[in-house]
Amino acid sequence: MISYARQTPEEQPAAAPPPVEEHIAPAPRVSVQAFCETVETAAAVQSAGEDRRLGKAHLKIQMGGMAAAIEAYRSAPTPNVIVLESDGRSDLLGGLDQLATVCDAGTRVVVIGRINDVTLYRELVRRGVSDYVLAPVGAIDVVRSICNLFSAPEAKAVGRIIAVVGAKGGVGASTISHNVAWAIARDLAMDAVVADLDLAFGTAGLDYNQDPPQGIADAVFSPDRVDTAFIDRLLSKCTDHLSLLAAPATLDRVYDFGTDAFDAVFDTLRSTMPCIVLDVPHQWSGWTKRALIGADDILIVAAPDLANLRNTKNLFDLLKAARPNDRPPLYCLNQVGVPKRPEIAAAEFAKAIESQPVVSIPFEPHIFGSAANNGQMIAEISANHKSIEMFLQIAQRLTGRSETKKQKSSLLSPLIEKLRGR
Repeated sequence: MISYARQTPEEQPAAAPPPVEEHIAPAPRVSVQAFCETVETAAAVQSAGEDRRLGKAHLKIQMGGMAAAIEAYRSAPTPNVIVLESDGRSDLLGGLDQLATVCDAGTRVVVIGRINDVTLYRELVRRGVSDYVLAPVGAIDVVRSICNLFSAPEAKAVGRIIAVVGAKGGVGASTISHNVAWAIARDLAMDAVVADLDLAFGTAGLDYNQDPPQGIADAVFSPDRVDTAFIDRLLSKCTDHLSLLAAPATLDRVYDFGTDAFDAVFDTLRSTMPCIVLDVPHQWSGWTKRALIGADDILIVAAPDLANLRNTKNLFDLLKAARPNDRPPLYCLNQVGVPKRPEIAAAEFAKAIESQPVVSIPFEPHIFGSAANNGQMIAEISANHKSIEMFLQIAQRLTGRSETKKQKSSLLSPLIEKLRGR
């Protein structure tokens, strides 16, 4: 019996792949070696290695298939994952038996084959193969197979990271991100956390009327202490479903970070929160670029002028190229209709970006200014304001969820609420 770490795949070969928008949890820091027989499969595996979800994995690709794998491991330790391409049935099973004699315990094996047969699949499972993927494969098939090896079915779903960034400073990206997070928590009933990444000038604490003594800076400057319990102590509770990882918003130190400075924070949040909303400051550095590329979904907030159009286009092009297996970023127009200001129409924006805005939020300084000064969300200031529906639309597009149906109130509801309030 082969000594690979055994998983329990389904009894049927994989069906047609789900749409690209599916949520695939990132793989941990593992070593992956692929032995391919065709250049097409090698190219797909190479492309998969450039996907953000395999960003921490160390991938090596060789040609030669099963025979090359057996020869390679006669004198070398096996990696965490071996990806094998095979054309035949008898050669595949016999080769796996030979590989078992040189394979270290704990190694997981993914086989890419061209035979769609349940009997073969069961034989592979019996030998301890972790996954069988039908060729021809695309990059997303390889990404899904490797990442799913480390997502136990009984484990809690890994959280979805949503990054919100302004195409230009002062376009209201923080305000949008905070109100969208509020909609995710209140209307979609998802546990969510807002991480304010603008450590020097962040406004999330003000917008949610929170002034916690600790926040995200404590985690970033003490990466060796970051774990679930530590992060929980830093979170500030805003509502039953919404928490805040606040920025200090002080200038008593310089906030210079390395590219991977926030990795430990994001990984820990993923393991405990279904939804993480990153309020990304308008700056271009290694860590902001990494945060955007590594997010599951991205919202760009832009005002309807030429500089915003140029910056949105640049962000779109870069992020689409860096994330070929993800859906493109979303964008919304904000502060639309400023009196006497020439603006670029939404249709012209969409033509240049080759994508429609999710919503166009009108310029209403009174309601937004009142909310900011009072430390409240728009929904708290005006329950029926039209922008609330827009925030919900954005929340639904980013999370892929529909609004949670609210229970109908009875005639006794007001009395019950009064009694609860006592």
